[in-house]
Amino acid sequence: MLTCQKHLFQLDDNHHYLNGAFLSPLLKSVEQAGIDGIRMKNRPWEVTPADFFEDSNRVRRLFSELVSASSADQIAILPSVSYGMGIVTKNLPVKKGGNIVVAGDQFPSNVYPWMRYCKEHGCSLKIVEAPAEFQDRGRIWNEKILDAIDEETILVALSNVHWTDGTLFDLEKIGEVARSNNVWFVIDATQSVGAMPFDVQTVQPDALICAGYKWLMGPYGTSLGYFGEKLKDGVPLEEGWIVRKYSRDFAGLVDYEEEYEPGAHRFDVGERSNFINMPMMAKALEQILEWGPANIQNYCREISKEAIQKLRKQGFRIEDEKWRGAHLFGIHLPEKIDPEQVRQKLSEENIHVSVRGKAVRVSLNVYNTREDLLRLSRILKELVP
Repeated sequence: MLTCQKHLFQLDDNHHYLNGAFLSPLLKSVEQAGIDGIRMKNRPWEVTPADFFEDSNRVRRLFSELVSASSADQIAILPSVSYGMGIVTKNLPVKKGGNIVVAGDQFPSNVYPWMRYCKEHGCSLKIVEAPAEFQDRGRIWNEKILDAIDEETILVALSNVHWTDGTLFDLEKIGEVARSNNVWFVIDATQSVGAMPFDVQTVQPDALICAGYKWLMGPYGTSLGYFGEKLKDGVPLEEGWIVRKYSRDFAGLVDYEEEYEPGAHRFDVGERSNFINMPMMAKALEQILEWGPANIQNYCREISKEAIQKLRKQGFRIEDEKWRGAHLFGIHLPEKIDPEQVRQKLSEENIHVSVRGKAVRVSLNVYNTREDLLRLSRILKELVP
């Protein structure tokens, strides 16, 4: 069982940060790695060709371990989730009159690419909205997504947990149905990987893209992607020099090479060897692997248990544990409570959350304590008419 890890962060004791789904705080070790990376540029003569490859390949190996990929060559270094989804869009087969399935209120980076694809190829976007009723909401929403997949579906694009309230999608089951219908399956794992276990061998997505600045606790501007068999020989968004075979031979770079490095390396963003971001990302991934995502889930579950019980007794609605993340969940407000009043009051009390519609999104991690959650529940209780 993990204990509180707040001592590893630069967090103010007067603030209750329950907003990791917005932006994670930096670990002290990650901050130092970034500082060291900045200072590296002060002595450019010490930078060697090997430095363009070693940290990025280290990040590749660490992320492949985190998602249980069979090879680090299946991992690409990207600048954003939308970039990764753009790679999928570029390689997705054209099927006139087909459809693409997404969840309602899905994060835009995993919707806009499919909107463009549908517009260009005469397809339709099937948006599966959340059930209106709260009872059995998670289960029913999953069933509606499964029912939406048919013989005309080209791709299903989902997250692991919904970014607004942590609703959990049964990716293993959805993936099975997608494969049985010869449908591509793409996941935006930004709000889950790093805080909860994920196994690409079990789920078998064709692509999994994850921003690095939330639950991976890395720097802004670096995302990581897993690409499966369907994309092994795919076409990248850009034609970089560093992703080519023999690119380590700087003296021979003008001996132009058409062949790419193995697997997903071809999808790497230009200047992927970022001497600041790569060491930071590697240090963050090392720490997450040391803690273990399963342990992080258990820690979040334990410290929030009492507060959730108290909130439910006061009329606040929170999804059943089976259908939500322990690290990210929505507190759905009673009808008579004004969301803007909630946001303002919590801000005054230095309780940092996000308000999404009529729900308070709570996203916690190993730097939080049971008292953080109980303080939140006390303030919300005061707002009940």
